[in-house]
Amino acid sequence: MKYLLLIYADEQSYTPQERQACYVESTQLTHELNENGQYLGASPLHPVATATSVRIREGKRLITDGPFAETHEQLGGYYLIDVADLDQAIEIAAKIPGAKKGTVEIRPVYELPDLPDIQ
Repeated sequence: MKYLLLIYADEQSYTPQERQACYVESTQLTHELNENGQYLGASPLHPVATATSVRIREGKRLITDGPFAETHEQLGGYYLIDVADLDQAIEIAAKIPGAKKGTVEIRPVYELPDLPDIQ
């Protein structure tokens, strides 16, 4: 089953050195997942200040800078994994460095038929 692991944390809680160490540790985890056949994708995201939100209301497109909602934690990255069950997803989520300062949300991926394959 595929799961999306969404990593939330306060962007300001990391020093530059901690952020770099997080990238190194996260890269090591992706290699481990890849060797186990569980890795489908992962990436950190640019700071929330670079985000753009799009909404359609009453047929009109509304574009705003930043995230849709103000929160204490921001979405900072993700992993897309393929594992047997939620227990395995939880074990992997606990290894993500961002879980030490923030939250990793685990969401099962609803697979729609007839979507194109990723190349």
